[in-house]
Amino acid sequence: MTERAEAAEPVGPGGSGGSGGSPGSVGPAEAVVPFGPPVRLAALLARRELGLRLVAGDPGAELHWVHTSEMADPYPYLLGGELLLTAGVQLADAGADPERFVARAAQAGAAALGFGVTPVYDTVPEALAAACARHGLPLVEVEPGTTFAAVARAVWRLRADARLHELRRVTDAQRALATAAARPGPVPAVLKVLAGRLGGRAALYAPDGSEYAAAGRGLTPEEAAALSRLVAVVARAERRPSSASDTVAAGGAVGPGGGAGDAGGGTGAPGAAGGTGGSGTEGGPGAVAAHGTGGPGTAGGPAGPGTGTAGAPAGPGTGTGGASRGVRLVAYSLGTGREGLTLGLALARHEEADQRIAETAMVLLSLLTAPHQGADEATRSAALVRLLLGARPEEVAPLLGEAPWTVVHARGGDGQAPPALGTPLVDAAGGTVRALLPAGREAEPQPGWTLGVSAPAGPGSLEAADAQAARALRRAEAAHTGLARHRAGGLDALVDPAEADAHARALLGPLLDSPALLETLRVWLSLHGGWDRTATALGVHRNTVRQRVARCATLLDADLEDAQTRMELWFALSRVQPGV
Repeated sequence: MTERAEAAEPVGPGGSGGSGGSPGSVGPAEAVVPFGPPVRLAALLARRELGLRLVAGDPGAELHWVHTSEMADPYPYLLGGELLLTAGVQLADAGADPERFVARAAQAGAAALGFGVTPVYDTVPEALAAACARHGLPLVEVEPGTTFAAVARAVWRLRADARLHELRRVTDAQRALATAAARPGPVPAVLKVLAGRLGGRAALYAPDGSEYAAAGRGLTPEEAAALSRLVAVVARAERRPSSASDTVAAGGAVGPGGGAGDAGGGTGAPGAAGGTGGSGTEGGPGAVAAHGTGGPGTAGGPAGPGTGTAGAPAGPGTGTGGASRGVRLVAYSLGTGREGLTLGLALARHEEADQRIAETAMVLLSLLTAPHQGADEATRSAALVRLLLGARPEEVAPLLGEAPWTVVHARGGDGQAPPALGTPLVDAAGGTVRALLPAGREAEPQPGWTLGVSAPAGPGSLEAADAQAARALRRAEAAHTGLARHRAGGLDALVDPAEADAHARALLGPLLDSPALLETLRVWLSLHGGWDRTATALGVHRNTVRQRVARCATLLDADLEDAQTRMELWFALSRVQPGV
């Protein structure tokens, strides 16, 4: 999936976040979506031990995290989706305006407001409740016996439970799909399982648009027409596997083509339903989105002008009819060229778990329907199925080649094919090509490509070899060379360990008595000077990070903005452990 913007430090179990921060946080149009499903406010209200009471608003609001603040203007410190907790200290000041406070919180994208009664107020101020009702911001009363930390802990426990349920659903579905792929007549079996797990319809379409095989519920004429147009959009993208999506409502289809809209040539925001008249990305590179006109889009990122229908999840739009049941249409290309098939799905929803299940089925169906499948391809299919059924890499690797294995990462110019490495085990998705070379195959320089090569590794060490290849590729790009191989030890191998330790202790001498400063400097350098990410990693406020790093610079009498200084300190820190 497209990587999301990094989130500021959230409130975790057993504590609450600070009320401060630095201005410039993203607003509602740039709301950061955290990993994992949100929590409904109603689920939090159902926790009787908290004693929460809904004063105003919709209990269906979705909570992504919790933030505590007594600032008069919380806008600069919110990411969007928070349950904003406050005791009303800022509202007790003379001239305080509850209307402005609520307006700014709603504008920042807060999901709900939690108001703790006592010690400042005995009841929720009527002016605050009225302002929340006007701005559509749910307001919850937190009783005196409930701490804000307890509310935050409850939210994160609910999110953890939801995430666990989602992961179990994906795991169970992947196991069922892999089992179906191993049966006689695997294609219909996989489609049947897929349709059942997603609660909709799954169909394979031939290059001419005719239905090749299908399972699940039937489609209305409007849904069938919209899905056919969507499949046609994907089928035209012959260069790489693609996906496309659209939203329709029963009784009022809206999709590419016809009077509702068509796929354009622009580019939408990553994760969005799409830009006006263009194609956006959903779920990864190579996605093609079909667009019409209407309300906000429904894909997992910031909404943009996209397709919409009356009563559909996308909101008000150009669809006809007033059906209330929304249907999500998704299409994936299973191959390129004239022989490729397209997988079309009609879903009642399209959450992250549903996308993972669909992608697993797409991989299995791509292997099962590959034309002229030879012995090598059949072996790779068997290896994939065994992995999905729970086999360990050590058990599957002998099917694909002899150990030890070498991992290769490669990047090249646009429009070029993957490098000829002499192995069919290649993952060309994204900007970096990754390949597995069995024993006896040596990676050689490829014209127009930059390669990073790992050390030979057994099947159980391939994850470490993958990291080695990634580092070697970065080194090759920095040195402007065509190929770089992993070198054990790196620069440390060129220096006597005793001399390196002595130099490190001399350089970092002023910090050796302060483990907190050493660890802060180490994490800050490892995250390339990122204040927010360092604060999150250490579990402290970003201002604390700034103060500690400034103290380090003073004690060391060093310019920490200088790349040479940073590099020398980093190597020294690798030789010194905090508290030693």
